[in-house]
Amino acid sequence: MIAISTAGSNLHLALAEGHVGHGVLTYVVVFFGIWWAWMNFSWFATSFDTDDWLYRILTFVQMGGVLVLASGIEPMFTGGDATVLILAYVVMRLGLVAQWLRASRCGGEAGRAARIYAIGIVIVQALWLLMLLLPASLQLPAIALLILAELSVPTLAETFGGRTPWHAHHITERYSLFTLIVLGESLLASANAIIGALHEAEDRTPLILLAVLAMSATAALWWLDFWPPHHRAIGSLRSSLLYGYGHFFVLGAAAAFSAGIELEISVLAGESEVLQPWASFAYTVPLAVFILGVWILAVRRSADRIVNIAVPLAGILVLIDPLIPVPFALTAVILTAMVAVLTWRSPLPEGRIAA
Repeated sequence: MIAISTAGSNLHLALAEGHVGHGVLTYVVVFFGIWWAWMNFSWFATSFDTDDWLYRILTFVQMGGVLVLASGIEPMFTGGDATVLILAYVVMRLGLVAQWLRASRCGGEAGRAARIYAIGIVIVQALWLLMLLLPASLQLPAIALLILAELSVPTLAETFGGRTPWHAHHITERYSLFTLIVLGESLLASANAIIGALHEAEDRTPLILLAVLAMSATAALWWLDFWPPHHRAIGSLRSSLLYGYGHFFVLGAAAAFSAGIELEISVLAGESEVLQPWASFAYTVPLAVFILGVWILAVRRSADRIVNIAVPLAGILVLIDPLIPVPFALTAVILTAMVAVLTWRSPLPEGRIAA
């Protein structure tokens, strides 16, 4: 959570200074490193969680890598220096390689897949280190290619090695819990920013309205994410990859929401180069991405026609908020209506899937 909080804070600073493109692109790269390390560990743990002394030590190695990675986020945002970020990321990934090598001793298809995971991760980490030797002009394209290489490792391992064991309820519960943690971190960052601004504001009404929005939006996102039975969304390799990879956008949007709230506060205080209504898009876009992402990944197949109209419509309509003269009001109303529909309609029973 330290790394996620640091990424969100630096995104806010970049947006407030008017560096929108650079800030968003850097945030995507940084959050990918955080999310990918978490996701790989979670899928490994649901398959081979021995919880012995060596497993715990290797887990702490990966945790240490995350802490170092957090220290490299600011240099990446301010000067484009990815050295600390990449080195810490490689440490995290090599800690998982040791776990996969241990798992390879189980034999059978799972053992073959574990060896492919280990080999693939080692190769990609070597390429990450070589990327640091490239001139700055070539590093961004190299990062894009290496991200694609990282994403290809699970596909290759599960296709050519064999399926590793996992439990649908267990892994989807981990996703939901991580989403809840990220939403809590985002709400905490928003609350701290609003509390800090209240001490200096002459007119507190906009800040109070913004606080209501932050709270109601967080509650609505939580309500939406915990409405569908997530375990129905995964079964085949294709659906598992779609669910797993698609959550990059869901979790990234949840973490970025606080940056949007903080940017709105900076605009209200006259401390940002960004003007309205563009500043409000910094929180409505994350809301829209989260809502549409959860709908596509988990809600759609378990919902009836009414929910499948209401939820995506809410995701689209929140983008209108910045264009309305009364700030924050429309988003709160839309999200409340979405929650009301979800409360009214229950997920379809097991065995019934929406067309």
